[in-house]
Amino acid sequence: MRLRFMIFSIALATGLGGCTMGRGDLEQWVTAEKAKKGAPLEPLPVVKTFETFEYRDQDLRDPFSPSPEEQRQAAESSTGSGPQPDQNRVREPLESFPLDSLAMVGTIGVGPAAEGLVKDTDGVVHRVHVSNYLGQNYGRITAIADDHIELVELVPNGSGGWMERQASIAIGDK
Repeated sequence: MRLRFMIFSIALATGLGGCTMGRGDLEQWVTAEKAKKGAPLEPLPVVKTFETFEYRDQDLRDPFSPSPEEQRQAAESSTGSGPQPDQNRVREPLESFPLDSLAMVGTIGVGPAAEGLVKDTDGVVHRVHVSNYLGQNYGRITAIADDHIELVELVPNGSGGWMERQASIAIGDK
């Protein structure tokens, strides 16, 4: 046992001693690489300066403010002439989920009395009928077919009003 330990110690010392030999050529190479000059750098590109323009003439319209036509359209859309969400009704449970997180899993019944089966993100399956609401954009169900549910959402139009957008949930989505 003692002999094995001595042989192991000698082999280990020789192996570690061999690691320090031959570093001279590595140090010479590093010194030579550091002494080399690098490739010349390309000059920096010239920065173009642009001429500024001030709108001092009263006849010119500021391009960053809405035009009179855009102002008129914004006023018309904010007067409530388009579709508006019903803020007074009680929100339904499926309106707390984004529409793309809901999945149609089937139907019950046939024809106009058909009910849709919709699964939410928690795995709970809900029965829905025509005129129920789904999703966070005031989506009202307009039709229930065997393979999909059609609905109309109310989304902001960007100028203070609302616009209708068709959407659907197909069976097997997600």
